[in-house]
Amino acid sequence: MTDVVLQDPRPLLAVLVSFVAAFLIVASHRSPNVREGWTLVASLAKFGIVASMLPAVLDGRTFEWSAGAFLPGVGAPIEFALRADALGMLFAFLASGLWIITSFYSIGYMRGLDEPNQTRYFAAFAVSLAATMGIAFAGNLVTIFVFYELLSIATYPLVAHDETAEARSAGRKYLAYTMFGGGVLVLAGTALVYLLAGSVDFTAGGIAELANADPGLAMLAFFLLAIGFGVKAGIMPLHQWLPEAMVAPTPVSGLLHAVAVVKSGAFGVSRVVLDVFGPELVFDLSLPLGFTAGLVLSTIGAITLTAASLIALRKDHLKRRLAYSTISQLSYIILGLGLFGWYGLVGALLHIPAHAFMKLTLFFCAGNIHVSTHTDYISQMAGIGKRMPLTMGAFTVASLGMAGIPLLAGFVSKYYMLIGGVRMGMNFTPVAYYLAGALLLSGVLNVAYFWPVIYTAFFEAEGAHDAKPLVDFPLGGESRSIVAATDGGRAGDDADDGSDEADEEHDDAEPAGDVDDIVADAGGPAPEDADGPSSAPDGVDDSEVPDADLDDLPTDEDGVVRPDFAATERDFSEPAERVDTGDYAVDQRPSDADVPFGPGRGDASPADADVADVGDADGVNDEGRDPDDPHGDHDDEPHGGHDADTHDDGHHGGPPPGGWEHIAGLDALRGRESTWFTLGPILAAMTLAVLLGVIPYEMGFLELIELIVDARLPEGVVRP
Repeated sequence: MTDVVLQDPRPLLAVLVSFVAAFLIVASHRSPNVREGWTLVASLAKFGIVASMLPAVLDGRTFEWSAGAFLPGVGAPIEFALRADALGMLFAFLASGLWIITSFYSIGYMRGLDEPNQTRYFAAFAVSLAATMGIAFAGNLVTIFVFYELLSIATYPLVAHDETAEARSAGRKYLAYTMFGGGVLVLAGTALVYLLAGSVDFTAGGIAELANADPGLAMLAFFLLAIGFGVKAGIMPLHQWLPEAMVAPTPVSGLLHAVAVVKSGAFGVSRVVLDVFGPELVFDLSLPLGFTAGLVLSTIGAITLTAASLIALRKDHLKRRLAYSTISQLSYIILGLGLFGWYGLVGALLHIPAHAFMKLTLFFCAGNIHVSTHTDYISQMAGIGKRMPLTMGAFTVASLGMAGIPLLAGFVSKYYMLIGGVRMGMNFTPVAYYLAGALLLSGVLNVAYFWPVIYTAFFEAEGAHDAKPLVDFPLGGESRSIVAATDGGRAGDDADDGSDEADEEHDDAEPAGDVDDIVADAGGPAPEDADGPSSAPDGVDDSEVPDADLDDLPTDEDGVVRPDFAATERDFSEPAERVDTGDYAVDQRPSDADVPFGPGRGDASPADADVADVGDADGVNDEGRDPDDPHGDHDDEPHGGHDADTHDDGHHGGPPPGGWEHIAGLDALRGRESTWFTLGPILAAMTLAVLLGVIPYEMGFLELIELIVDARLPEGVVRP
């Protein structure tokens, strides 16, 4: 099939529509419904533009737009060019489609938690998707570098959205790794490729001049680019930014893990392997001990996917467990790209949409659990399946897909990669058999770290939590230490800080001493015995103060002490009057309608004052959370520094007193489980994961991927 290049502005329009939307979102900050309407309109317009190019791309055509040469050099002038070819269309079609789903979810999540600075959030989200389209349609290494750095800048306010010290620290680490680390490596690799080949244009099968370049310098350029893009894909040991970025709101986690950021890293590595060096040259670049550049890349992927899966086993915070799962799953793509063969490459590219659908489902489920129950820790989710049957059902389906169960998206991509590894071992080197073994081992580990979540949700009764370590410390189970960890969480949750001493403080630790011993150890006086002198201050006569008689306090039918509501004037049988401005469909007020870029939750506005009056005198509002901490899911330890299975009366997580409310399937469908702004996107993403596992070719992804691989493999490579 001969490629036909069409000069067309649609690749540029796909990028610009989000930039325009960002300005409209900021301009509409005083009207939240209009602001979010622009978000939805822009997402639909972007998807429509991308989808309009898909039929022609499947027929072998390429859409191209160029701003002309802007960098002279020793070789061909470097252009700022956008090109919608088959590989770029794969990423753009996926990201633009998922932006629609994520936009609906963001509305439900941000309103449901009454997050601050929502205008800034939606504007930054739009710019991030514009940068993602630029990465997908970049025509050369310089253009992709520009949008790669723009994506890092645009997502920083999303990572640091919480505006706490922890959030800002996570944002700085994100920039340090992806922009100043990965970006510098990509720039150095780009310069070296230009010096070696005189061109940085993406060419199907690789730039021909690189085959005649010095092998050592070509190898250096390859790993500079692969590692530079791999930073965003979370390859170890350059992965530390990703778990810490979980401080961001859950829709941002979905953006980071499924839609844009880590996928842009994996896509960048794909461009380097397929369109800069080409699969044949990557396989021919030799190292000592019989290793090639491709085998080294696959080995890095195998090590990362195994190590990240082991770390995920010990994470009790659900989003952190999912973060390490992402590091593991993205390494499948890196591993498959290093396998020289049709099956390995097809499996690697197919895992890009497969992982996106499954991981978006999982993160959306985690966010929905937090919005509805303020629960973030697996150890607090005992029996939550009866409270959120649709959410946990979708979580189960996506988890099975991640583990590679047939008829789901993860099975198809991993099956192709497994066949590719075995074929490479048979035809080229036995080392590939170890790579195939790593794929199988990772599937077992996927089951190991997802099964406890499913078991806890559906098969464990409230109040009967068991940590259930699959492998004893430090590889599995839950740390019950309350010693602070370097990342703000418990020491047992800080898997990669190199400190394992705190992990020894768990359930079988010695019980603490009595109060006398503790005070004595601290250097203070021991408390007086009951028969000793009174500890009351001098001059205070407490002889007339009667002792409290618990038997006289009012109790309910379960024997729990309850306040005497009859003695107050308010009728507690009816809910407190709520303030309704009429602006929202989901919650009762905009969080930043008056101050779109203010310092955040400290902003004072009329809407803020109205809702503040609704809260209780103890600082906890009607939703049972601290108004100064609107998203407690970002902590890495349960509230109050207690163990993961401790729940307070304010209900910051875990089953409420009396257990979870039982919501049947029909009631869940009627909206009792959660708002459809969050539940609808969950079911949509889950459905896509199922469809990709059942009809991958009919969905267009497998057809597109086969077109990509066939155009880039040399003649003679075995095809089906």
